[in-house]
Amino acid sequence: MQNRKKSSILSDATGPVTIRMTNDYLFRALLQRNNKVLKGLICSLLHLAPEQIISVVITNPIELGSSIDTKDFLLDIKCLLNNNTIINLEMQVINEHNWPERSLSYLCRSFDSLESGEDYAETKSAIQIGILDFTLFNDMPEFFSTYMIMNVRNSRIYSSKFRLSVLDLTCIDLATEEDKHFRIDYWASLFKAATWEEIKLLAQKDSIIEEASNTIYQLTQEEKIRLQCEAREDYYRQQRAIEQRISEKDTLIAEKDAIIAEKDSLIAELKAKLEAARSGNELNASLQATEHQT
Repeated sequence: MQNRKKSSILSDATGPVTIRMTNDYLFRALLQRNNKVLKGLICSLLHLAPEQIISVVITNPIELGSSIDTKDFLLDIKCLLNNNTIINLEMQVINEHNWPERSLSYLCRSFDSLESGEDYAETKSAIQIGILDFTLFNDMPEFFSTYMIMNVRNSRIYSSKFRLSVLDLTCIDLATEEDKHFRIDYWASLFKAATWEEIKLLAQKDSIIEEASNTIYQLTQEEKIRLQCEAREDYYRQQRAIEQRISEKDTLIAEKDAIIAEKDSLIAELKAKLEAARSGNELNASLQATEHQT
């Protein structure tokens, strides 16, 4: 009965998805509303079996549906896993060209979690996971990558308590067999899905994805949450417009710099020819003077 009820919820959804899961507000709302989905996503990203998760709690929840200030809104989701691991999750769709620095800042703040009087050995593990709708390193694209501090000479890991991962939603085609085993590609496809028909196909293949899909549909039917998601979409459009204008200005500056460089090169070439001509004239004058003296 319960499974049929869930299926009937999603069966009402057809056509284009007006608010995709790359919307960071909807992403946050989903994980805050449905703890089972949060556990499922963490299991996939951390390569854990469900029984390995005793508890996972979002430590910085927001009041869903309440108005937010774009400047003050915290995009990242902080979780405490099994009371011994701090996880920072963030959906990021705009490439601000500072993700390595930004993610390290989040990770360091999470790792610095000791209370006064606690021993350093009691430091909780900290994991930063960025879900990006852009490629971080274009010269070496990867679908899912994990980074740790290690000895550059022998690859010895300095500490297993400090690491960060990046999930590139634009590179699903690069998913490895390991990524597919833990169904990270399913999650990425859900986040990128453009139609409810795509989401339904994914939901048929995985019960947690089905759970997530039904919750997403329910959330998008709630007016207050939908309005906040739409506000985020407006923010994205503004940021993309700003980025486009900056890119156009950079292109214009680059073109002007190229023209200036070409003119400088031409001037330098003309100066060299004039200098050569002047030297030649001086040499001829010297030869003529010598001949005259003789």
